[in-house]
Amino acid sequence: MSDRRPSEDEPVVITDKRKIDRQSDRKDAVPAEPAVSAGAHEAAPAVEPDQAPMVEAALLDERTADLQRLQADYTNYRRRSERERQAAGEQAIGRVLADFLPVLDDIDRARQHGDLTGGLKAIADRLDAIFGKLGLVAFGEVGDPFDPTIHEAVLHDESADVTEPTCTTVMRPGYKHNDRLLRAAMVGVSDPAVPPPAATTEEPTDDE
Repeated sequence: MSDRRPSEDEPVVITDKRKIDRQSDRKDAVPAEPAVSAGAHEAAPAVEPDQAPMVEAALLDERTADLQRLQADYTNYRRRSERERQAAGEQAIGRVLADFLPVLDDIDRARQHGDLTGGLKAIADRLDAIFGKLGLVAFGEVGDPFDPTIHEAVLHDESADVTEPTCTTVMRPGYKHNDRLLRAAMVGVSDPAVPPPAATTEEPTDDE
């Protein structure tokens, strides 16, 4: 053995080779619990074997109802789209016909003056057939009851020959396209004549 003693300046080192269980030394240590998923406590209700056909039938009815609602929605959408398409087409045709009304006025004036003959008459008849096929209808005749919704009155007079406001002159015909007003008819209107009040004679009194 060496008689060498540690000097006062050298540090003293203590070595302990025993294993220390740090977890067991903690008095307040709580054993960790296994993680539980959020839906673990909400277990699905068990289905009895004899109830399985009823559950399947209920699910089938629910899916069938969903399909029926979907089919009804699609049918309504298709019908609405068809109506909107037809309405848009009729509006487009109406705008084109409205642009042709001055041409029809010229043809009517030529017909009234007897100038619509030969090839011009054939063209006018062809146009009338095409416009009639597209739903264009002319209106406004002498003797028609006056209707402010389709008639534009530019002249007014009184006549004892009528019992209600009546179109007695037609300056320009009106036109409709499939019951849609394109232009009001320009007319002169005669109102029933109001008879003058009857003259009354005063009877003499006894004082006179």
